[in-house]
Amino acid sequence: MQQRNVITDVLVIGGGTAGFGAAVAAGRQGLDVTLLEATSKIGGVMAFCPGMPWGGGYPVDEIIGGLIEELTNRLSTMKPPAAEKRPCALANFGPEIIYDHDIATLTMFEMLEEAGVKVRLGSIAITPKVVDGRIAAVSCCDRNGPFSVTPKIVIDCSGDGDISAKSGVPFSLGDASGNMMAVTISFHMTGVNWAEAFSESDPYYTRYAEKGVAEGRLHPDLSKLYLMRGFHSGTVFCNSVHVRGVDGTDPSAVGAATQKGRRRCYQLAQFLRSDVPGFANAHMSMLSPTVGVRETRKLHGIYRVTGQDLIRATKFPDGIVACDNPIDDVMRSDGDMTHEAAIGTGQYYTIPFRSLLPQNISNLMFAGRILSADSVAFASVRGMPQCMAMGQATGTAAGLALRAGQSVQDIHIDTLIQDLTAQGVNRLAQ
Repeated sequence: MQQRNVITDVLVIGGGTAGFGAAVAAGRQGLDVTLLEATSKIGGVMAFCPGMPWGGGYPVDEIIGGLIEELTNRLSTMKPPAAEKRPCALANFGPEIIYDHDIATLTMFEMLEEAGVKVRLGSIAITPKVVDGRIAAVSCCDRNGPFSVTPKIVIDCSGDGDISAKSGVPFSLGDASGNMMAVTISFHMTGVNWAEAFSESDPYYTRYAEKGVAEGRLHPDLSKLYLMRGFHSGTVFCNSVHVRGVDGTDPSAVGAATQKGRRRCYQLAQFLRSDVPGFANAHMSMLSPTVGVRETRKLHGIYRVTGQDLIRATKFPDGIVACDNPIDDVMRSDGDMTHEAAIGTGQYYTIPFRSLLPQNISNLMFAGRILSADSVAFASVRGMPQCMAMGQATGTAAGLALRAGQSVQDIHIDTLIQDLTAQGVNRLAQ
């Protein structure tokens, strides 16, 4: 049986792409790292929406580098390859990475093992104990009951920021009105005739979708269909079903939205088979086990990234990853699905490390979609490659703080940038 009282250098909460990046980076520095993941699988959105492409990994067509490049290379050099770069069919998005979902997940687990990370699946962080401005312990639970973790540093990569919020870090929910982006249920269609299915130039299958909505066979939010070639021949990734008005911090709301989304997915799969060329002999597979949540809390850090920072293509002195993603805003309240360009062609901005730091908790960092950003910037910065790089920066910073005996707010930024550059992260200030 696992220990019920864990002492560790670094506690990483959440095993999504940000938590993966944080844990691997910290473990590679020889730190004792414990990674808690509430579900049975790492990957975050990768686990909730199997096959979701890694979008935003190539700002201005150059990979961001670091762990996402290493992971992609490990997959793409396998025989046969398990990942590849491809252009995105949707407007304003740059190249993306598609991959074999199961091999990618296996490889991520292997990288965690190689880094010596102690992964505890089915484990939930519940309550922090804050003493003199630092997290002294975290109460947790798994199927065997409660246990506690005594960490030197905590990195919150949970997506919802529960432990950070309970530690007193201020936060905002959604946009200025509290509206959060829609949640998503995805699936694959297997056995598709690609030549027929992708014979038309419209990437949104508008004329088919509008017909289905008009006839009452598709939900009104399915007036555009997001259908993309999967990694394996004859598969199509369907990222079309979005459920509005869901509070992703409410388990009951998430459960209800999951079932509602499953029904819409089945409805869409039946419609594809009957009405869209190339799908007649296909069947639904890899249905999301639960909704993928895009947005809940945005923590208030030392610096808040804004839409104006994006427009100016700001390259911060403490920038830890490049980004040029569009403003990918997904059905907040009554809004539509939009992905307007955030900056001019050929430009990029960077995400500052200060947006991953709280003001007053000396041993806490956060990474991923809970970073400090306004709603406009958030809609651009939340790509999985950027989240992995944010995690890599916090894991690296943990090593600097512990070696120097400093708070995470006091580490030398120049040294952090040098270390990340040495790890292959590209286009950082020198």
